[in-house]
Parts: sequence; C-alpha cells; structure tokens
Amino acid sequence: MVHYDPFSAEVMADPYPVYRQLREEAPAYYLEEYDAWALSRFQEIWNASMDNQHYSCAQGTTSAHLLTKVQPVTPMLNNMDPPQHTQLRSAVRKHFAPQALRDLEPTIRSLSAECLDRAVARGGCDVMGDFASQISVKVACIVTGIPTEDGDLMNSLVWRFFGREPGRTGMTPDGLKAMGELFAYFTELSRARRRSGSKADDIVNLLNEIEIDAAKLDEASIASHLAMFIIGGSETVPKVFANDVLLLAQHSEQRAECVRDPSLIPNAFLEGLRYRMPTQFLCRVVTKDVVVQGQTLRTGQPVLFLYPSANRDDREFTNPDVFDIHRSIPRLLSFGQGTHSCIGLHVAKMEGKVMLEELLRVAPDYEVDLDRAERLVTDFVQGFAKLPVRF
Repeated sequence: MVHYDPFSAEVMADPYPVYRQLREEAPAYYLEEYDAWALSRFQEIWNASMDNQHYSCAQGTTSAHLLTKVQPVTPMLNNMDPPQHTQLRSAVRKHFAPQALRDLEPTIRSLSAECLDRAVARGGCDVMGDFASQISVKVACIVTGIPTEDGDLMNSLVWRFFGREPGRTGMTPDGLKAMGELFAYFTELSRARRRSGSKADDIVNLLNEIEIDAAKLDEASIASHLAMFIIGGSETVPKVFANDVLLLAQHSEQRAECVRDPSLIPNAFLEGLRYRMPTQFLCRVVTKDVVVQGQTLRTGQPVLFLYPSANRDDREFTNPDVFDIHRSIPRLLSFGQGTHSCIGLHVAKMEGKVMLEELLRVAPDYEVDLDRAERLVTDFVQGFAKLPVRF
C-alpha cells in the first residue's frame, strides 16, 4: 500500500512514482500525522478547485500554514474567500489582463536581450540567477508598482523566504525574518505613496485606496498583499523556465523544431509546466463534510491539491510521462482553476514565451551543465536554484 509523506526524502528527490501510486491506490489519501487529505487525480482537484461551498482558503494555503503551522495567516488574495476575495480580485484584475500587458512584451524582450548579451560575452550563464530571475522580478515590480531598482532586494528576500535547512521540516527562522522584512519594505512604500499624493495607476496605489466591505485596508494587509504579488510574480516562472531549458536540451529534436518554428514555443512552455510543475501542492480547509473517492473529508481538515500529480494523470492526458511540445492541452492545473486560478497567468505565459524565444535565438544549441546545477527543494516547491548553461 502506498505511503505518502510530503516531507519525506523520497518525495523530495522524485515525487512522481509516489504520485502514480496515489492516483491508482488512494486518490483521496489520509495523512494521519496532520489529520489532512491529499487529492492526486486531475478531475477531483479540478472539481474541488471550483467548489467554494466545501473548501476554504481563509486559514492559509501552504504547508507552513496548515501542516507544520509555523507561518501565521496574513491577508493575501490567495488566503481570502468570496465575497471579499471577489471584491479585491475584481479591482486588481485589470492590471493583469492581456490588453493591459500588451505593451509589456517589448520590455520583457529588451530585458532578456540585455541579460543574454552579457551571457554571450561570458560564454554562458546561470539561467536562474543571471537570466530568468532578473527578468521576472523586474516584470513583477513593473506590474505591481515597485521601483525596479529594488528588484535585487526583492529577489534576495524572496529567496531567503524559500530557503530551507537540512533536517528541518518547513520554513526556517531566517525565512520568517525575510517575510517580516518584506512586510516592512511594503509598509514604508505604501506610506511614501500616501505622503507623496501619487496618482500612478498601479497596484500599490490601488491597495491604498480600495475599500473591502466599505472599509479601507490597514497597513499590515496592504503589505501582505504586496508581498504575495512580488513572491508570486518573481519566484515561480524562473523555476518553470529552468525546467523548460533542461527539458528542451534533453529533447534536442523538439528544441530544434522550436528554433525552426518559434510559433511552437508557447505550447512548449505550457508542456514544460504540465510535465514538471514546481509547486507540489497548495491547500484548502474543508468547511462542510464532503465525500471524495469514497472518503469523507471532515470539516476543519486540510486538503492538499497535488497539482503535478494531476498533470500526469492518464485519465486526462495520453502518455502523460512523455514530454511532447505538440501535445494538445485543453485543461491544465498548473495555474489552478476556479476562483483562485493564478491572476498572473497571462504575465507568466508572456514571460516564458519571450525568454525562450530570446534564448533559442541567441544560443539554439546551448548545453546544460548538470554537474554544476543546484536543486532547491522546500516543503511544497521544487526546482533549480542554479542551472548553468554553456553557449
């Protein structure tokens, strides 16, 4: 019988064999130590993602909130339920809509070209630290309204937040300290905007002015929401991009197709996101007893949505363990689904497309130096901390 522990060395090293067992043997799996459940099949997670009657985000969505319980829940868009969530998401959505982002593509391309010019002069780069992280954090700053010159500081704090120590389950004291420093930065940014009387049409000013349930947000809430936007905007896409870079190197014939026909690149980015998604799970809490796959999930119990498992479910995808840039992907759980689907999905798709286009333009035959690569494994995110490539 399958045994699943999200923090075990086996799962941290390679979760996919365990995910396969879960889908076949226990698609609703009970984690006794945490009095929680894990869902592993595509359709069950898809359905639960759209079910606001039985599941809530208000008590947090990460393992640090609901399993190890080392991080307090703060007001963030992803930790809210309707109707408050609806009010805030409706207000900020315009900043992430395709029409609002149209003018951003040339900026992403220019930033990418600058990074790659430096890389070419050196004969290669770390596609995480020297390229993708540099682009994503600047784009996140632009979209949110944070000074782009503070991008390096944002990256430093976010990476400390995700840092982990061998032998320790979950967040470190320094990770919690980094979150406090992020909050302090955003509190001062919010205050400075109010003092200056800024009229800029960006998310910082929007959060200063918006009313939820006829009340303005307090400083702690504003800082918390801004922290979510910078973390979500700067951390995930670089990990996805690095995975895509490796996958295309490992499937050189598919990489060559992308070089010959760049119109294949957007779907190649999505296929990489399906095949090797960094976020291993996010959580909900059951608010009303619900039966899933014959198991009764009780009120108050946390539930893990195992997104990478769902994206390898052969009930949804043909030959799901095969990387195929030509795959039709009508449904995908890498951006979530329903009320809490990723608000930045259009930004992420644009970044991934442009960065891959520029890399393949400059270095169509790049080589990955896996011997010098470094993995980053946390309690709910996996990916590369460094992925060197040679041109």
